[in-house]
Amino acid sequence: MFAYLAFENFSKELEIELKNKKAVSDRLFVSDTLQKPIWAQHIWYDCEILEVQSIGDAVKELKSRGKWWALYSFDHHRRAQLVQEQLPKFKVPPLKFMGEVPTQPMGAWTMLEKNKILVAAKTSSPFPLGDIQFQEDKETPPSRAYLKLWELLTVHGLVPAKGSLCMDLGSCPGGWTWVLQQSGAKVISVDKAPLDPKIAKLPNIEYRKKDAFVLKPEDIGKIDWLFSDIICYPPRLLELVQEWRASGLCKNFVCTIKFQGDTDWETMERFLEIPNSRIIHLCHNKHEVTWICVNS
Repeated sequence: MFAYLAFENFSKELEIELKNKKAVSDRLFVSDTLQKPIWAQHIWYDCEILEVQSIGDAVKELKSRGKWWALYSFDHHRRAQLVQEQLPKFKVPPLKFMGEVPTQPMGAWTMLEKNKILVAAKTSSPFPLGDIQFQEDKETPPSRAYLKLWELLTVHGLVPAKGSLCMDLGSCPGGWTWVLQQSGAKVISVDKAPLDPKIAKLPNIEYRKKDAFVLKPEDIGKIDWLFSDIICYPPRLLELVQEWRASGLCKNFVCTIKFQGDTDWETMERFLEIPNSRIIHLCHNKHEVTWICVNS
């Protein structure tokens, strides 16, 4: 048995995506099938349902299966908390940009009934319930959008090589441009609106005042990476990506697919038809997903 914990506020999306599932709570679903859903914040592997006679019995069962446990509580909150308090204490400090990602195994459990618990000693993330928190920079970046790229580069290891030429489309006010520059890349930053002055003056950034949808690949030439956090309808973003792919001038892409209203499942499928593509929902994504295509 496997359990899937939805990102907060996106249970509907996970429920649509999962097959052969049964709801445990508004966010947690179980299935006998191992799946890789985009909208799952946390996956619990090889789940067990255990009958326990007391709080002490629950603690004993959990300790026998692993050291570190994260509680997802949706019912019997006080009783579940009493169990959690008797388990070894852990604290995952806020992650630094490009810092070391924890590697310790992190189990997960929940209390189904007063004397019944669902447990998984192995899960998809070393972060408790898959929740990733950063030691934020509250001074330099002009918006919190930078956290999406921090997460992608730090946790998923998707870092352009130093000196790579990256283009950031729809870059204003400059959060993604700043992250890429900090990672050692050279950045062509494209937007009709200007960059934040403190970002614009940084080295290895070339700002171009241009509409990303008017810009032609031949206006830029060959680049190593195309990054986009543009607010637009998914089909329009797909057209832009297809134009760049057809040009042969860029092989690697990271784009936020932002949904206006309902989730656009059809366009997501079309993105996934592109070779070497994958789509993930980052902890710092909202009603949007991140499409990644790496060919080098």
